[in-house]
Amino acid sequence: MIKLDIINNVAERTGVPKIKAEIAVEALFETMKDAIKRGERIELRGFGVFVVKPRKRGIGRNPRTGTEVAIPEGKTIRFKPGKELQS
Repeated sequence: MIKLDIINNVAERTGVPKIKAEIAVEALFETMKDAIKRGERIELRGFGVFVVKPRKRGIGRNPRTGTEVAIPEGKTIRFKPGKELQS
């Protein structure tokens, strides 16, 4: 499923024009992106939780040459599905 499919489904289920559905979907995604950039937790009841977690520094290897490569610290996003999605 791609974003266009989501927009079409929202338009069909709500009866609003596709342009307004697209604006609503874009606003939702932008709001979620902004919250994740700030490191906030996003909890959608019945769907799941998005959490920003720190990622440790590490050492990786180039598979072709075998040389070590430093992997910097960073942040990663984890998704934990809600109970309704797990069943």
